[in-house]
Amino acid sequence: MARAVRIDLGRECDVKARAAQVLEMLSGVPASASHFSKLEKLTDLGDGVYQRAMQKVRASQVNIQTIYAREYVSDKVKGTAKWTPVKGLGSALAGGSWILAHNKTSTNTTLAMQGDFEVPLPGLMKMPVAPVVKSQV
Repeated sequence: MARAVRIDLGRECDVKARAAQVLEMLSGVPASASHFSKLEKLTDLGDGVYQRAMQKVRASQVNIQTIYAREYVSDKVKGTAKWTPVKGLGSALAGGSWILAHNKTSTNTTLAMQGDFEVPLPGLMKMPVAPVVKSQV
């Protein structure tokens, strides 16, 4: 039986690089995806849409593999990189954004992500597995 797990994630940090350089790296989906150690496969579906298959994780007596597709759009003027979920592809709907603000010697980066993940688990296991799903995003 599948259970829905909702994840809301936010992070903020400063990067010692110009905002244009940071946005260029974040907007290059294959390059930025290479920084996700738990990514098993990235598939370019065309038109700015990519599907991610994360590594399988064993949780109790089941294996969980999160697969989701997102459409990516960046805006140099606004200093944003955003992604929206693509329905019907995978076991999750995950969206979010990077918002950048250039400081004198660095760029402040703010990450906001949210997603709904379908996990094949009995209802009693939903709470212990939420952190495992969160580590996959």
